[in-house]
Amino acid sequence: MKTIRIVAADDSAVMRGLLTRMFATLHAQLQARLELCAAVPDGASCLHAVRTLQPDVVLLDLHMPGLGGLEALVHLRQEWPRLPIILCSSATEDGAAATLEALSHGASDYVTKPASQVDAEAAMACLWVQLAPKIVSLVLPERNTAGEASNALGMGTNHPRVEAIGIGVSTGGPAALERLLPCLPEDFPVPVLVVQHMPKLFTSALAARLDRCCALRVERATAGISLRPGTIWIAPGDSHMEVRMGSQGMARIVLHQGERLHHCRPSVDVLFRSLAQSFGAGAMGLVLTGMGADGLEGSRAIVDAGGTVLAQDRASSAVWGMPGKVVAAALARAVLPLDSLGAEIVSLTSRDGSRVPPAACAEAVRQEVHHGL
Repeated sequence: MKTIRIVAADDSAVMRGLLTRMFATLHAQLQARLELCAAVPDGASCLHAVRTLQPDVVLLDLHMPGLGGLEALVHLRQEWPRLPIILCSSATEDGAAATLEALSHGASDYVTKPASQVDAEAAMACLWVQLAPKIVSLVLPERNTAGEASNALGMGTNHPRVEAIGIGVSTGGPAALERLLPCLPEDFPVPVLVVQHMPKLFTSALAARLDRCCALRVERATAGISLRPGTIWIAPGDSHMEVRMGSQGMARIVLHQGERLHHCRPSVDVLFRSLAQSFGAGAMGLVLTGMGADGLEGSRAIVDAGGTVLAQDRASSAVWGMPGKVVAAALARAVLPLDSLGAEIVSLTSRDGSRVPPAACAEAVRQEVHHGL
């Protein structure tokens, strides 16, 4: 059984003590043993510990004295581009904004710090249930390699007229969305709905951040709004998002507190199934990076209705769990690198059948990065 070695950096002695106790006492049915080999109080100490101990994963607080978490992250990414780095974030507006900024700079994922638990045991349980599966999924990626090579639909492939697009994403999602969605032009002809596994506070910050870098308007979804081209809706955290057709043939967004699926609310499956029911062959689903299987059954519903499913390829995914499951089930009509997906979506939704070269999408992303968010 592999031992996963961890370095944690947090200026709070209470948090460092909690992590030390948690890794020493809690054991789950995992594929590996987790060992905290260092708990340090600042970014400079973190860099030294990583250079000395060569851990498998880093837990990083963002707000620390001296060399802060974001600055430490930049240094870590320069020296270890593929080292899994998980942020420990506070569940506040400032914490959400700082977390999204760090994710855009290469952090792998994040967990929220315990805040309202009544004792140390409850706080450890809250942190453990978030942290353990993320560490394992980032360090021990799923070995399913069926169909992982990239492939595209091709110019001569017939496909139904796309009426609405759903995007499902989890681990690595914010950074992936920042690269994908700016590729969609201002005159994009269909509405886009996104399920990103995140708490409510974080999805609000994500929508605001994406709105600043996209040609399309990006909003956090609200119940009852009518779908229209030119807008991207982000499902709010802790609410399932569906699309339902009204009596006048107008599609509207429905939000509800239904049972969690795959421990998730919002769930990709819930959105995709509603798109299949509302739009049939006109539904398109896009499954991006993320751990677990959310999106698999929803993709099946879209394919059964005659619609189209695309998947991100393994090489460009932070975790190839969600897209990998869809590819292994032979549901994806195209498996593409992230930087090629935008051009493929534009081509498949083009009303005149024209195709957009991938270079145009890549250039749009470069321009956004150059001008800043």
